[in-house]
Amino acid sequence: MREFLLLLLAGLPLVVLHSAGWVSGQLLWLLRAKPARIARRNLDACLPQLSDTKRRQLARRSLIATARTLLESFRLWHGPADRVIKLVRRVEGEPALRSALTRQQGVLLLVPHLGNWEMIGLYCSRHYPMTSLYRTQRSPWFDEFILRGRQRFGAELVTTTGRGVRAAVRALKQQRILGILPDQNPGAGAGVVVPFFGIRTNTPVLPARLAHQHQAPVLCAWAERLPRARGFVLHFEPLDNAIAGPDPEQASAIMNRELERLIRQCPEQYWWSHPRFRHRPEGEEPIY
Repeated sequence: MREFLLLLLAGLPLVVLHSAGWVSGQLLWLLRAKPARIARRNLDACLPQLSDTKRRQLARRSLIATARTLLESFRLWHGPADRVIKLVRRVEGEPALRSALTRQQGVLLLVPHLGNWEMIGLYCSRHYPMTSLYRTQRSPWFDEFILRGRQRFGAELVTTTGRGVRAAVRALKQQRILGILPDQNPGAGAGVVVPFFGIRTNTPVLPARLAHQHQAPVLCAWAERLPRARGFVLHFEPLDNAIAGPDPEQASAIMNRELERLIRQCPEQYWWSHPRFRHRPEGEEPIY
């Protein structure tokens, strides 16, 4: 029954899902729900140069965008395949991706939580051999539901475990695209602490290590949501080569700097309600 309801949701037109996302985001803001509180604290910490009014406006818009991302993802995972691909209205920077694949070293594709990251995985796996790392869901049936959607065009999904990392290494050796979400909190005791929007932040170190060990080209990709439910513009952009440097801490700091640059291009579509700064360095005050 649960899956049936989600499949019904996947069959709704994008404009309906976006309208429901607008209502959901507004309610989260008006009710001062936890995502709204987290978004406010993240923006206060990351963009203090903006006025309080502008940060409040940005927080509200980002909640709407995040709600739309969640709702439209059901359509991307399980809606009609031809209509899903047609949602990609324009692709910018794809020659850089194709050029990187010709180097026969695999490609490390960093996909931050900007726009709709699910669209990137679906588009790339439709056109290129692709492996992506992912975190499992707490609910087994929901995890399987999402996996079927993400793998619908041939993507290989591997978990962020030791076995999954070994599969990721094999993917690069097989000259595949390896997709990684680079802006999640890796958990206490994992990762490296480097600046992100000027805040000392626990940061995944795997992208930097893989880039160095395999000297794989590193690109970033994000799917910009167009207004009025018109679909997406996909952006592919090569990143600073220093991300593949030998010092994982320095390379991770450069990665965060590059992510900041991209997020500032479209901050209202970033996932500000994610508790990115949950684990603070020893001796520092909590943000949440």
